[in-house]
Amino acid sequence: MLHHLLAMLCGSAVGFSLALIGGGGSILAVPLLLYVVGLRDPHVAIGTSALAVAANAFANLIPHARAGNVRWPAAFMFAATGVLGAFLGSSLGKIIDGHHLLVLFALLMMVIAALMLRGRRGHDGTGYPRRYMFPRLGIVGLGAGSLSGFFGIGGGFLIVPGLVFASGMGMIDAIGTSLFCVGAFAFTAAVNYAVSGWVAWPVALEFIAGGIVGGWLGMLGAQNLSRKRGALSILFAAIVVAVALFMLVKSVLR
Repeated sequence: MLHHLLAMLCGSAVGFSLALIGGGGSILAVPLLLYVVGLRDPHVAIGTSALAVAANAFANLIPHARAGNVRWPAAFMFAATGVLGAFLGSSLGKIIDGHHLLVLFALLMMVIAALMLRGRRGHDGTGYPRRYMFPRLGIVGLGAGSLSGFFGIGGGFLIVPGLVFASGMGMIDAIGTSLFCVGAFAFTAAVNYAVSGWVAWPVALEFIAGGIVGGWLGMLGAQNLSRKRGALSILFAAIVVAVALFMLVKSVLR
């Protein structure tokens, strides 16, 4: 019973993060599955988290869509090229030890956080649609999808700033739109891992159930924070830096 409860509580935390800031799902899910729920195989943890994050992202997309926080043309374009990248990246990730690349990924996250803070005043949506938006979305989507597939993550930390950079949309719209892309990328990676037998289905279902509850709470928080100018950008950057530092410490102490 405790095992099932832990899986649902961890899923709630993942769903809350996805709906609140559009990212952090798999970055939270993988260590939670390994160190709290008790999965032993990292590949199984990655595959299971990808499936759970995909389902939670699509579920949490619904309230954001109802609130008008999803830019559908941008979502479809970004996801179209990103899914191809996610397939290629996840195929490579299954055969390569990505430990050393985690350090580079953590450094990349810090750069992203700095860029988001530097330009947070322009993230009110007045720049949407940006000139040459669709070619930009295609290129950035391919890169974000490749990285998310390789590391087995939904890629929200890459997708949200990527959407802002490529299209000029506001933060609350980027968070809502990112959920469609996160779901598409994570589902692609999950299918790739499931083919290899690296998905713990019962745990994934418990994660998904908890994530739906956490997602609705996160969406309410995102709506409230969006009324405070720059608040979502600051929160997003702070969480990105915290996760990046955690990843660096774990990599150094390994």
